[in-house]
Amino acid sequence: MKREYHKWYSPNLEKEMELLIFGHSGTKVLFFPPRMGRFYDYENWNVVESLSDKIEKGYLQLYCVDSVDLESFYNNFSHPGYRIFRHTQYEKYIIREVVPLSEKINPHHHLISAGCSLGAYHAVNIAMRHPHLFCKVVGMSGRYDLTESKGYFQDLLSGYHDTEVYFNMPNQYLKNLHDPQILNELRRMDIVLAIGKEDLFLASNFLLSGILKSKGISHSLYEWGEEAHKARYWRKMVKIYI
Repeated sequence: MKREYHKWYSPNLEKEMELLIFGHSGTKVLFFPPRMGRFYDYENWNVVESLSDKIEKGYLQLYCVDSVDLESFYNNFSHPGYRIFRHTQYEKYIIREVVPLSEKINPHHHLISAGCSLGAYHAVNIAMRHPHLFCKVVGMSGRYDLTESKGYFQDLLSGYHDTEVYFNMPNQYLKNLHDPQILNELRRMDIVLAIGKEDLFLASNFLLSGILKSKGISHSLYEWGEEAHKARYWRKMVKIYI
């Protein structure tokens, strides 16, 4: 399996960022790591290995990106306004730097957004905000409103709310989305959600599913046994959904 390591100084994040690319051709997959995760986690957990057959055959090319979760949503030492600001900078890094890199390396016009845990939030949010860029999104074990507390998962914005927060929480902004062009772009995208029946984020997934249904946006919601919020489940999920 072809493996490439890339590192450069990001002008959008004003720091060096790293990523790994697996594969030589095929549909490109932006793969967001789990909460506070790193670009090498999916390789270390053999999640990438689960896709090795599709990668080696040239069907898929994975772009395992890094996160800045410890500087944004999990930065408890900063004001929540800065946390969401840092997240918006991260989105700009993905859209303005990583996506162009993928286009330079691989001319294939199909791009998938995917992730697990908080990576599922990143994958779904960026695809919903920029649907013209993606043909498919796969969210595994995700929550889609980070301002809601559930069990030991706290409100990551500490009660703070502003326009940027609103427009980065899919379960908030999608309810009031009426732009026909954006809705049509979402309706042509393949949307897959997977969640364990004992996962604390189960209700968040059903809420998102209901919102999509109300907008006439076709999608699939798969409920797995137990919590299914672990790498051993994600190794199985990626084989089926990506």
